This record gives sequence, structure tokens and C-alpha cells, in this order.
Amino acid sequence: MVSAILEGQPNKNLILVTGRSHPQLAKDVANQLGIDVLETTAYDFANGEMYVRYTQSVRGADVFVLQSHAGDVNKAIMEQLIMIDALKRASARSITAVCPLLGYSRQDKKHLGREPISCRLVFDMLRVAGADRVMSVDLHAAQSQGFFNGPVDHLIAMPVLVDYIRDRFEGNLGNVAVVSPDAGRIRVAEQWAQRLGGGPLAFVHKTRDINRPNHAVSNRVVGEVKGKDCVLVDDLIDTAGTIVGACDVLRKAGAKSVTVVATHGVLSGPAVERLRNCGAREVVLTDTVPIDESKRFDGLTVLSIAPLLASAITAVFEDGSVARLFDNYPVHHGQGFLFA
Repeated sequence: MVSAILEGQPNKNLILVTGRSHPQLAKDVANQLGIDVLETTAYDFANGEMYVRYTQSVRGADVFVLQSHAGDVNKAIMEQLIMIDALKRASARSITAVCPLLGYSRQDKKHLGREPISCRLVFDMLRVAGADRVMSVDLHAAQSQGFFNGPVDHLIAMPVLVDYIRDRFEGNLGNVAVVSPDAGRIRVAEQWAQRLGGGPLAFVHKTRDINRPNHAVSNRVVGEVKGKDCVLVDDLIDTAGTIVGACDVLRKAGAKSVTVVATHGVLSGPAVERLRNCGAREVVLTDTVPIDESKRFDGLTVLSIAPLLASAITAVFEDGSVARLFDNYPVHHGQGFLFA
């Protein structure tokens, strides 16, 4: 019988709990840790209010609350807040909110007067609920870590994704060009280019109407992509409008092929149909959010983020360095990505 508690020294116990937005990811992380997810009673009342109770004692334990803010985002956030509050009132030693995808992370600054900074609000709510630290993967803007008055472990999926792309283009990396879908992601694209051997870098000039959500226009490519195998990298694909527009511009600029790579596959509305017909050689995502079978299609690859999360959780629990996880590239063993 696998325990739900990972014992540490001295007198430290690790417990992993999960909300209902992405239970499969929690199970995968627990398997990596060698434990079970702690059983939780959770249900909705008729009016939509939620109830949460843990079936075992969490007193004195280091508890990690895994909840990806996906699907019904507002419900996922509220459920995680309630879970954290229950842990605080049950005398958990420490509480870490593990949010593979942090809701509202795109609303990290004001574009116009009288707008909210909703990302800051989410961090504030996690803190007030009782979270001592936050762990997330590929925030929309790295500097939004400063919104939380406590430790934030900002994990990056790049090593996992880069390792896969290296395998896919083995022997042909010299013809790979890394492309950012907009000017705001150029720094990330530069890091990708360095890790893929220092190939050419390009970005798509994009304009967005801030009064129309999920609407952007890709204008032209800045950089040389003719005859290149382009790797188009982004943090999140929602309705896929930006990505599909970028694919079209790259093809018109003479790209040999386009491979789309992103961390968070939200895939709202027309996204699946758009990606299926965008002409990309392959679309590569991680499972930070659940991707139902109904959203999967030929040419879509979903990589597990569980080993990365498990490694980071272990480092935090053992008071080790999370940053050192990224000093070495992951080694692919066929069963997932494990850190050397």
C-alpha cells in the first residue's frame, strides 16, 4: 500500500492534494514522488458553492496543493483557495500552491486607464487564503512573481520541450530557425535558439486590438526564415488566432516547415480546428492543463510536465535548490523527462 505521506527528516512530512481541475496530473506527480494523492472530499452545493474536507490529518505537514486554473477558471481558483484555507485551519506546517497554469496571468499590467491588474489579485488571494509559497510553470511575464509577498518557484518547461525538439530535428538542427509569435517573447526565443545550437532568430510583427479579446493580426516576419524549419514558440495557446496567423505569415515568407511549441494548451473555442488546419508540421504542448481526447488530433504531441513538478516539489521539501534543476538538461528515458 503506497502512503499518501512522504516522510522526511527531521520530522517532516510531504503531502500532495489536488483540486478537481486536473486530477490526472496530480496522480502523475504523485507517482513520480512515490506516494498517493491524499484523498479529499469535495463537492458542489446546489447553488454552486464548494465544500472541501481532507480525510486524514495534515497537522505539521508540508502540503502542496496542485490545481491548474483551467476549464472553469474562476471555479478552479476558488476551489484552490478553499483547500488552502482548510489546510491552514488544520494546522499544516507549510502550504505551497502549485498552479501549473496560473489563472489571469495574462492580465499582469494596465494597457488603459481603469483596468485591473488581475494577476496581482490572484496572488493576493492565494496569500490571504494561507499559501506560504507559489509554484507555477511559465508565467506570462516572469516579473509578475513580484506580486506575491513570499517565495515563488517559477518553473520553465523549456528544457522538456527543447529536449523533444532536439530529438525531432536530430542531425538537422543547423536548418532550424526559432520564431517568436510577437515581439514580447523575443527573449524566450533567444534562449531557445541558444539551446538549439545558436541558429537564426525571427519574430512575427503583430498588432492587437485591446478592445477585442482574442483578436490579433500577424503582419510580417522580421528575420530570415526562407527555407528554414521554423520552431514557433509561445507560452500559451488559447483560441490559436496568434499562432495560426504566425504560421500563415511564415509560410508566405518561404519557411520549409513550421513546428508549433507551447507550454499551456488551453485550446478554447475554435483552437483545435484552427491548429488542425494551420499547416504546421507538428504541434507540441505540455499537460499543464488537461487536454481531452476530443481536442487531440493527428500531429498533436502532449508531453508530461509531471517529472518537472515532482522534481521541484522534492527540492522545496528537502530545502534544496529549485534553480539547480535547470543547470542540466533533462535526459529522455522513453517514460518521461527526468532531470540529470
